[in-house]
Amino acid sequence: AHTDYAKRKNGLQEIKPIHPELEEPLRDILSETYGLIVYQEQIMHIAQKVAGYSLGQADLLRRAMGKKKKEILDEAYGGFADGMKQNGFSQAAITALWDTVLPFAGYAFNKSHAAGYGLVSFWTAYLKANYPAEYMAGLLTSVGDDKDKAAVYLADCRRLGITVLPPDVNESVHNFASVGKDIRYGLGGVRNVGANVVQSIIAGRTDKGKYTDFSDYLSKIDITACNKRVTESLVKAGAFDSLGHARKGLFLVHADAVDSVLGTKKAEAMGQFDLFGGGDAGDAGDAAFTIKVPDDEWDDKHKLALEREMLGLYVSGHPLNGVAHLLNAQVDTQIPAILEGAVANDSQVRIGGILAGVVRRVNKQGLPWASAQLEDLNGSVTVNFFPKTYAVFGADIMDDAIVLVSGKARVEDERVSIFASDLVVPDFSNAQADRPLAVSLPTRQCTPEKVSALKQVLAHHPGTSQVHLRLISGDRITTLELDQTLRVTPSSALMGDLKALLGPGCLGG
Repeated sequence: AHTDYAKRKNGLQEIKPIHPELEEPLRDILSETYGLIVYQEQIMHIAQKVAGYSLGQADLLRRAMGKKKKEILDEAYGGFADGMKQNGFSQAAITALWDTVLPFAGYAFNKSHAAGYGLVSFWTAYLKANYPAEYMAGLLTSVGDDKDKAAVYLADCRRLGITVLPPDVNESVHNFASVGKDIRYGLGGVRNVGANVVQSIIAGRTDKGKYTDFSDYLSKIDITACNKRVTESLVKAGAFDSLGHARKGLFLVHADAVDSVLGTKKAEAMGQFDLFGGGDAGDAGDAAFTIKVPDDEWDDKHKLALEREMLGLYVSGHPLNGVAHLLNAQVDTQIPAILEGAVANDSQVRIGGILAGVVRRVNKQGLPWASAQLEDLNGSVTVNFFPKTYAVFGADIMDDAIVLVSGKARVEDERVSIFASDLVVPDFSNAQADRPLAVSLPTRQCTPEKVSALKQVLAHHPGTSQVHLRLISGDRITTLELDQTLRVTPSSALMGDLKALLGPGCLGG
């Protein structure tokens, strides 16, 4: 296991030889790594010591192991085993050593390489432990437009208790940036918003003061950012939320508002106010810049869908909040495990999440099929519904549908996808009613204030389901059944309130 080295170094695990016959011959080679093979050089020295290989032969063995091809490995094993037999080792010792070396050789580094990576690992581990928001902001920025990796890192932020805030015209810079203990999404990550627009927005608030409302925003930006397409994208992404306007309200008026100020902006850019006189640009534009924004708002589901359209990710919330633990109870594989190669090619899996980016197609035989992204709280994967499956489940394949999908995990040219064979739209109502709601809380956080706040949350969602409070102290868990007066109706709203109070992991038990 990858933790064996740390356990042995810290005296938590006994140092055992690979095989009793090999303890003395390999002592000098493995003593510095607590009896474990860590470096490529160790494989080569072992082959020289126990199998009589020359340095050149040992390097060829190392390379053969790295290929991971059965026919090459079978040939390499023959020479290795013969050499060990000639040196008096038993078949048991040969098998034990080969079985230890083989899985390791494919990912081993040479010692100098390992030292360099180890140093960087120490640096990054220190940063993540002591400056988590700054570290995760840098990590999110580093993956650029790779939304699959960004989704995994956003999930990591949730586990660390870091809130990733939507982009904001008053606070965001171009990239992700830490804001206290949280992270602010960068304006450069918004669809249709280029670097020049970001520069214009930042210059407007830096030179003329923070934006106080949408009218003030239009007044201060220059013509570069005064664009209907850009403004619509910022509205949908939630970048004006801090100004106190409803997103739908801004969406309804933004086009007319931009049109009303565009002429003035063009005149300012060309210096026409100075050329023709009659007052300054600020006076001429005051009336045009007074925009009344309606209070109309989209529901949360629609807001999140538009947010994902503009950012490629759910940021301010997630449609699975409140039901993810119920979904996880019905799957056998998590999406990140598939993406990280922990699932063998062509393995049968059952995964769950929300569909997005559904694209319907027709093959050469004229048969319809579809592809989509299936996203859970930790990542997303492409799912293909080929004609046979599509004929049965096509009506349920739609954006924003929460589904369970069974199929084969397929890796082709390093691209991971699921070939679906079954789709189920889960009914969470029965699952919620049939069992108590388990809420987990570290014992150290079980303060009178926290308990009082928890009672208030539960009281706002009255119902018939029992609530079990799991108090966690290290490896010890104490489960308390709460009073009948605190029974609840499980819902997405309740789950969201609990996570906001107790943290994203409170429903994981």
